[in-house]
Amino acid sequence: MTESLSSGSGVAPPDPGRADSLDEVAQRLRTLKVWAGDPSYDTIKNRINAAWKATGRPGVIARRTTVADCFKGGRRRLNTDLVIAVVEALHPDVGYAAQWRQALRVVGGEARAASQVRVQDNLPQDLADFVGRTAALNRIRQELRRADVDGARVVLAIQGMAGVGKTQLAAHAAHAVHRGKPFDRILFVNLRGFHPDPNQPPADPASVLEGFLRLLGVAGQQIPYDLPARIATYRRLLAGTRTLVVLDNASDAEQARPLLPDTPGCPVLITSRRDLSELPHATPLTVDLFTPDESAALLAVGGAPLPGGSDPNAMARIAQRCGHLPLALGLVNAHLRSTSGWTLTDHADRLDERHRQQRLDLSVELAFDLSYRDLPTDRRRLLRFVAEHPGDDFDAPAVAALTGVSVSDAEVHLRHLHRDHLLKQATPGRYALHDLIRAYAASRCGDEDPPPERRAALTRLFDYYVATSAAAMDVLYPAGSHREEPSGGVTVATPLDSDTARGWLDTERPALVAVAAHTAAHGWPSHSTRLSASLFQYLHGGYPTDALAIHEHARSAARRARDAAGEAHASTSLGATYAQLGRYGPATEHLQQGRTLFRRIGDHVGEARALVNLGVIESQLGRNRPAVTSYGRALALFRQAGHQAGEAHALNNLGEVEAQLGQYALAARHAQRSLILFQRLGGRTGEAWTLNTLGDIEIRLGRHSAAVVHLERALAMYRQLGNHTGEAWTLNSLGTLHTRLGQVSCHHQQSLDIFRETGERYGEASALNGIAEAVRVTGDVDAALAHHSAAHAIAVEIGAYHEHARTHAGLGHAHRALGAPTSARDHFRRALTLYTDLDMPEAEQIRAQLTALDGNGGGHEGPDPAAHLLVSTLSCR
Repeated sequence: MTESLSSGSGVAPPDPGRADSLDEVAQRLRTLKVWAGDPSYDTIKNRINAAWKATGRPGVIARRTTVADCFKGGRRRLNTDLVIAVVEALHPDVGYAAQWRQALRVVGGEARAASQVRVQDNLPQDLADFVGRTAALNRIRQELRRADVDGARVVLAIQGMAGVGKTQLAAHAAHAVHRGKPFDRILFVNLRGFHPDPNQPPADPASVLEGFLRLLGVAGQQIPYDLPARIATYRRLLAGTRTLVVLDNASDAEQARPLLPDTPGCPVLITSRRDLSELPHATPLTVDLFTPDESAALLAVGGAPLPGGSDPNAMARIAQRCGHLPLALGLVNAHLRSTSGWTLTDHADRLDERHRQQRLDLSVELAFDLSYRDLPTDRRRLLRFVAEHPGDDFDAPAVAALTGVSVSDAEVHLRHLHRDHLLKQATPGRYALHDLIRAYAASRCGDEDPPPERRAALTRLFDYYVATSAAAMDVLYPAGSHREEPSGGVTVATPLDSDTARGWLDTERPALVAVAAHTAAHGWPSHSTRLSASLFQYLHGGYPTDALAIHEHARSAARRARDAAGEAHASTSLGATYAQLGRYGPATEHLQQGRTLFRRIGDHVGEARALVNLGVIESQLGRNRPAVTSYGRALALFRQAGHQAGEAHALNNLGEVEAQLGQYALAARHAQRSLILFQRLGGRTGEAWTLNTLGDIEIRLGRHSAAVVHLERALAMYRQLGNHTGEAWTLNSLGTLHTRLGQVSCHHQQSLDIFRETGERYGEASALNGIAEAVRVTGDVDAALAHHSAAHAIAVEIGAYHEHARTHAGLGHAHRALGAPTSARDHFRRALTLYTDLDMPEAEQIRAQLTALDGNGGGHEGPDPAAHLLVSTLSCR
């Protein structure tokens, strides 16, 4: 008899770090369950709920089925917080749970597609000729009124088979109610529960909540990390509002459950192909096939009645052949209206003949086939190929590249396919496919188009995205580097100005993430790596989540292709992005990997880029002298390679860190040289950045008028470029300037909002300290203490010694103002130690504060001198 593996056997629990897929995570979780004595799912569930209750953790209660699902293979997404709770229930060791959390982050690359989800604050377009569903519409209106009148928690689950019209029904009913009595707000999301493409898995509820919270005005860094806390924040924000939540295409109850407001007055409409009756407060509304009368009404939409012909029952025969399925009926209706000279009898006979010839049993396939075969040859081909597009939606230029036709021809085809109900219009000029039509068209593509033609079409599409991205980046960042022109001869119109370029990038960003994922996984590795290299500066300007996704896909593609250069660039980009997020451990690891690869292949420019980013980390961690060394080495390598853009970057970074060390004259010389180079190269982002550096130096030297000129120019340039990160840092500097002038402004708060939105932790700590210093000028010491304390928590968490020292200095001033010399002296001493270790001139200022305190016999010497400065309120821009 085989002895079971258990916690008492002396065998170590399974190592989660070896898992490289969700299936392996589930397998190791099953092994851990056996190791822990193989407790039942009910036992594990009870332990989790008891632990959550003991800690006062908000959110849903764990259920046996959801716990059991964690152990099953074949899943495309996992609830990370629940998995960790399961691990803690089986082995309550903090270090071991941390190993699992790290492993899930690594494996999360497989599930990253589930985190890519588009939420919106409006409803899908209503159908002008909506017919039928009278009873269902009345029921929905009744339930929505019940939410208003009775304050009931209304969850209406609209259920039914694919193509039955659930989404259109929900949208039509919601539009009608909204027109009569507008909701305070609307939250809509397509949960992608049954997308035919495995690369488009059901949306992760945590990511949906992140999107909803952003729409509700929560800054990025204020969004909680774990799912239960996000649920609690979401429900708190909706309390007392009249918000309609529409959850379209849910895969199951567990996906929808965290997204329920559970708040009176906030009704929810959910559509799904599955039964959702187990959801709390759910009222199921099953949507069936059309009745014969409804089918006839839909077939009559769109024009004058068609001649019946010899068979008075022709309309009924057509509806029967369509199986009374609304999606199929809509397609056949479009065909009826586009065929002149035919009677209804002719159409019914034709459908019967097609059915006999092809032995099709599914009405939807018959309707698709009828609509498809009557399309012109080139339009059929276009429909087949757009089903291969990896993104959720697309426009005419992308379709033109995919199919090899002109943009004007693509526009005509797309309009006709939309008119024929084969495409839906996502937004003006952008189109999408219904899941069933995508699956049908993709199947046709597999049957009719040889693999070489399909690959050539996708290659043209990916060439288009790479080339257009490069063209947009050339307009926005003309002094950029590490970009190469794609092959394939794709013709791309260069954007006329920076607004057009940024508008294209902002619109296509979800598609670019999808393209990076598809090209990395399906044999186009160079496209993935080129997208990563091309888009780095744009993504670094305020889109860290998408940056991590694209750069990780590029690194994986490069590794599989044994492309050392591509891997080096992607690793360096990953490192820079993690540094931006204040995650210096993985940032340093990725940057060191990039530097090693660059040195191995003899790429001095790449090695210099890695060194610059390592210098940024060293500077933010307060290691100023090592930062100078890294920047100096990078500068030498850039000059050796004749790379002036890189030289400009290294010079500006040197100027920043030398200013921190009090070497103001040297710092200004480096920054001025950097500015000249950026202006010569046309690098407007670099020019703005250098102007910001010069402004900071002028502030330190007390030359405030010159600082205003530099910083105002930098701010205007950053805003014109749409660079949110640069805008935030310049606002932060302007806030410091006005505080030095004794003026109260909103600049620090504006910068804080942006830093929280983009997730830049170091910037957040700096802005919080800036706000604290500013409010101390007004005498609001309590607010100063609160903001310094918040900055201190972040600085300690990420290891930002400069901001750590700044918080202690600020807390010292605040406690002195409160008449607490002992506490003030303690904070000043900590600040002195940190500033001395950092080799910064602020150490002398703090030493003077301590001397003043000691010379005053430890007593209170009066208010902070800054409080005597003139206080004026400036208008916010």
